[in-house]
Amino acid sequence: MGPLKSQTPLPSLAVLEALERAAAENVPVALVTVTDSAQSALVGNRILVWLDRDPAGALGLGELEARVVEDARAALRRRRHALLRYPDAGLELFVEVQQRPPHLIIVGAGHIAQPLCRLAKICDFRVTVIDDRTQFANPDRFPDADRIIAADIRQTVRDMPMDQDTYVVLVTRGHSLDVECLLEIIDRPLAYIGMIGSRRRISAVFSLLTREQGIPQESLDRVHAPIGLPIGAETPAEIALCIMAEIINVYRGGQAVSLSQLR
Repeated sequence: MGPLKSQTPLPSLAVLEALERAAAENVPVALVTVTDSAQSALVGNRILVWLDRDPAGALGLGELEARVVEDARAALRRRRHALLRYPDAGLELFVEVQQRPPHLIIVGAGHIAQPLCRLAKICDFRVTVIDDRTQFANPDRFPDADRIIAADIRQTVRDMPMDQDTYVVLVTRGHSLDVECLLEIIDRPLAYIGMIGSRRRISAVFSLLTREQGIPQESLDRVHAPIGLPIGAETPAEIALCIMAEIINVYRGGQAVSLSQLR
């Protein structure tokens, strides 16, 4: 490993201002700080690291800087703070991850959706509820939701912005409508797709989608269906709990076995 070469770091105030802008824009970012170094002048240097753009600032680490940036991005992908150590360079850095809150989209505003919305908000998710029935999709039934959309369900799902921090639960009033919505999102880079239904019905639907729609098996393998963890849930609140537990399991990289893995 080559010696550390001095670069001009971005002033700390400028880094913190950029961090504040990222927070205001709800953009995931990592603040990387030199906490210990054989070169004392480097201690306290900071940069901001994004997943999809060049870093802001410089740590003054020369050839090692690119490796630090990639290690910080790995921490950002894991959504976890990290302590980076490079003994050969006498260097230690702390990566503080500032992530966007995960976004749960509940497609269907029935009895399961109500407790699921409450649980998701307790777990610090942003929650959107979608249904085409105003008597179901309204603030009286979902006082905790960040957004409630009463409109055509499939069209709304088709037009809804979604990304790698989006979790979608399909619990509409009819299984055919769940499948229609599934077809709108099956190829999107989502964190989670869950669809309610019995094991027999899910198996039949997936076979049909493979045979008639040409949906590849690897795409269907992304879908958590039957939805949730196998805790023997029966009531709407219990089912909502088993769904939210599975979402947290995916979000945190847990080791629990899902119902969909048992099929």
